Amino acid sequence: MYEGIKRIGPYEWEVPTGFVPGMRVPGRFFLSEKLAETLEEGAVQQLANVATMPGIVKNSLAMPDIHWGYGFPIGGVAAFDMEEGVISPGGVGFDINCGVRLLATPLRVPDLKKRQELVERLFSAVPTGVGAKSSLRLAGRDLLEMLMKGSRWAVDQGFGTESDLEYCEEGGCMKEADTAHVSDKARRRGLPQSGTLGAGNHFLEIQVVREIFDQDAANAYGLAEGQVCVMIHCGSRGLGHQICTDHLKELEAATKRYQIHLPDRQLACSPLDSPEGRAYFGAMAAAANYAWANRQVIMHNVRKVLADMYGIGYEDQKLVYDVAHNVAKFEEHTVDGKSMRLCIHRKGATRAFGPKAPDIPAAYTSIGQPVLIPGSMGTSSYVLHGTAMAMEKSFGSTCHGAGRVMSRSKARKSLKGKEVRDSLASEGILVRAPSIGALADEAPEVYKPSREVVQVVHEVGLSKLVARMEPLGVIKG
Repeated sequence: MYEGIKRIGPYEWEVPTGFVPGMRVPGRFFLSEKLAETLEEGAVQQLANVATMPGIVKNSLAMPDIHWGYGFPIGGVAAFDMEEGVISPGGVGFDINCGVRLLATPLRVPDLKKRQELVERLFSAVPTGVGAKSSLRLAGRDLLEMLMKGSRWAVDQGFGTESDLEYCEEGGCMKEADTAHVSDKARRRGLPQSGTLGAGNHFLEIQVVREIFDQDAANAYGLAEGQVCVMIHCGSRGLGHQICTDHLKELEAATKRYQIHLPDRQLACSPLDSPEGRAYFGAMAAAANYAWANRQVIMHNVRKVLADMYGIGYEDQKLVYDVAHNVAKFEEHTVDGKSMRLCIHRKGATRAFGPKAPDIPAAYTSIGQPVLIPGSMGTSSYVLHGTAMAMEKSFGSTCHGAGRVMSRSKARKSLKGKEVRDSLASEGILVRAPSIGALADEAPEVYKPSREVVQVVHEVGLSKLVARMEPLGVIKG
């Protein structure tokens, strides 16, 4: 571990104030000794840098999937008070509301005949890869309505059921969306891409529930051993990236205008109640809504393929939950015994609200919010539930995935896509991607072990294990 970092628990580490000049609060991260071998010095530096930002409350936090990112480390969480606090695109990320949803089906593995055909049909139904274009033909007014209504827009267009909305974080819509601050260029990028998977680490995965850890929680979520599920991981596509790019320029200027002194220009920010801060938040919320609508349309197309191939009912395929990874939101939290309204930045981190917390489905109130942690291609994914401990320690937050340990460029140099595909096939996992070379970028070995990552948050109590899923078929972006 790097000099100056203190171990304060079996899985908890503190970066004390003074690690970098100007820290207002300590940094804190959650990591096992095994995962400590993967910790990047640059990510620790970023965690400490975040602690210098105005209005930050309690701690600058990072989850066990921590790795170097833009501004904030990926896996970073920070809360800012409403009076002195700021908002920063670096604390959200370029792929605004990159997130995951899990669809539970009535199918079991023996029912899954013609698996290769299923993978091919899903690959055809869901446009995938860089520049992928939707089969939807949206007009400008449709896009604006999508940006304001999120998943509600998709359901109103026939892409889903009313009950889907209850099982999305925020009901699939941030009401603070403001399209006035979404540029024409962002809109042009968004028009052809709704209902598309995109590229990078995005995926659509056919999974089987292999192991149940908490039977009561699994029952509440509608999960059973041997059940076939589908996990969808994607975000706001080019629209979200453009919104981040546009507002970074504005907030870099605002940082100077408001005389905010930061150790890294990638932390560009503005006071929450400033015109620039409100403009970014409104545009970011619009991109988050686009992402929820995007996943809703994709899920609709998956349901149609499964219903057609296996004769199951559309409405018998239940949305377990949809969680956001990259977003900033206003939430109520208790800090040192005092209830506070805060702006929570989660960048490569997942909300993990505990039992009886507000804003979770009524059916889950005794258990806590479902937490969906995807593995890397070929490794297990997990369902966990949020906890009261997360509300206390991490503003209701936990990890979001495995976390990279190898850059995409390095992966391409050391791995071959064909070898990755053949290796997965030998394990019974079918893979489809726009290009064979893309598989090397996202091979299992370029990520931390997903089991080790979720074990940390389970042991600390930031979220508790419910079920483990194994992949049967993977469509990669």
